[in-house]
Amino acid sequence: MYERILVPTDGSDCADYAVEHAIDIAEQYGAELHVLSVVDSRDVSHSAPAISPQQVEETLRERAESVVEAIADRAADAGVEAVTVVEPGIPDDVVVDYAVDNDCDLIVMGTHGRTGLERYLLGSVTERTVRRSAVPVLTVRASDE
Repeated sequence: MYERILVPTDGSDCADYAVEHAIDIAEQYGAELHVLSVVDSRDVSHSAPAISPQQVEETLRERAESVVEAIADRAADAGVEAVTVVEPGIPDDVVVDYAVDNDCDLIVMGTHGRTGLERYLLGSVTERTVRRSAVPVLTVRASDE
């Protein structure tokens, strides 16, 4: 049923909880796991004047690469093949396009990564992905534990 599962991550606890589910599903179905982190272009463009946008993007990219590699290691420990990708852009646009371009059968993502005022100002990436995705989206709420 599932050959390619996409798990977008921003490195948050909620996204990490979704990763657990994605790895488990990929393991059960023998699916390839695509681990995607998006360097949000809006974060780069709103950087402090003392820091160049290139420095901000490089820092965010390095963090994202570290996150996806750590997830790939977890997947490998479970016997799941993983593809890691870090892309710039608007997160929900990149997630929806990536799923289509790579023939993903399922997207597994946390219900929210950002918190507080930031979430309300930007809206929910997960909500917009669910509304726009051509493939099923499994949303995972973070555990209270």
